[in-house]
Amino acid sequence: MSPDKYEPLTIETLADRLGSVEAICKIVGDDTSKWKINEVGDGNLNLVYTVSSNSGNIIVKQALPYVRLVGDSWPLPLSRSFYEHEVLVRQAKRDPGSVPEIYYFNKEQAIIAMEMLLPHVILRKKLIAGDKIDGLAQRLGEFCARTAFRGSDLSLQTADKKSDTAMFQGNLALMAITESLVFTDPYFQAEMNHHTDGLDPVVKILRSDVKMKSEAQRMLMKFTANTETLCHGDLHSGSVMCTDNETKVIDPEFGYYGPMGFDIGMLISNYLMAYFSQPGHRSSETLLEYQNWILEVIIETCAAFQNEFKKLWNSERTGILFPRSMFEDQGDSSEFALNNMLEHIWQDAVAICGIEMHRRVLSLAHNADFEEIDDAKKRSQLEARNLMMGRDLILNNKSIKNASELTDLAKKFNSENYL
Repeated sequence: MSPDKYEPLTIETLADRLGSVEAICKIVGDDTSKWKINEVGDGNLNLVYTVSSNSGNIIVKQALPYVRLVGDSWPLPLSRSFYEHEVLVRQAKRDPGSVPEIYYFNKEQAIIAMEMLLPHVILRKKLIAGDKIDGLAQRLGEFCARTAFRGSDLSLQTADKKSDTAMFQGNLALMAITESLVFTDPYFQAEMNHHTDGLDPVVKILRSDVKMKSEAQRMLMKFTANTETLCHGDLHSGSVMCTDNETKVIDPEFGYYGPMGFDIGMLISNYLMAYFSQPGHRSSETLLEYQNWILEVIIETCAAFQNEFKKLWNSERTGILFPRSMFEDQGDSSEFALNNMLEHIWQDAVAICGIEMHRRVLSLAHNADFEEIDDAKKRSQLEARNLMMGRDLILNNKSIKNASELTDLAKKFNSENYL
């Protein structure tokens, strides 16, 4: 493999190009004639291959110099592979066991070879299928809390935090995608927007709501300016892989330093979209019970986040923020400051949740939760509920106090008809 000239992998060339990499051969063997190579074609940005043999299995992921979903008319830097690698390294340290193990990284070729998660399935597919995952809420709630806390000035030494923040500011092309596709494009007729026929009346309500659009842009300002912690940056139900009792997080190439509430807000939005889409996937006999399970997952995820964050606050608060010298060492409680911090994170999470519920229906990249509903009329009715709740979350993020109030709202919007 040329060390300098970038070249995309193919099924035909992968074995020749990676067959001499010791770390890869250690997993799948050095006899490349026995490698079974398949391309996984469901990603928006990258080439992804599975490599299997009698010895073992790996995933090989390579960045392309453009957005795969769109084509070479939308160029993207290969450096996003570097940032994905760096996020995975930090996540593995800050929450051991939460992400796939990395076997090999080639910066010049933008290649990461990593653990193949078997028999894991993308969470979104399991939610569409009506599967339940034991421990899902606890695992992801703790992941969001540990990465948020341990990547922030609550924990890191300030020199380490500032240098890391500066490095990740180089991931500007991926941040630019979020800035446009998530925070801006849903609220005007952007070139690559598309939505289901029949949604126009609801879309008009959203795009004419000046107060809501202003609040969405306020959150964009937080996204661009608040470097509170290292975020996954794209923690949706397609970035989580599960068995019936194990959960792992993947694909953090959108990693950046931003608001602590960003990841958990995006995660909750995907649970809510799964919730609203269920009538398109379930029979009436199982619908209510499974929808209620999704809402319980939201409540339990938020509880796990808060409990873990509080635990880390009391045991690992070693950064420059809220030092023990100002509180506990003087015999004072820091609980007031902790509660204020959790309230601030929750408000951001609620607003981000609403914005993400909009972009996944109105912007470029949609969720399979809705897209796989063949009946366009039914799909538009369910998407309308999702859009209207998203509007409510953006407008009222300061008055929705906890996950129970949020799930009660979901039940309310789930009973409404907007078309």
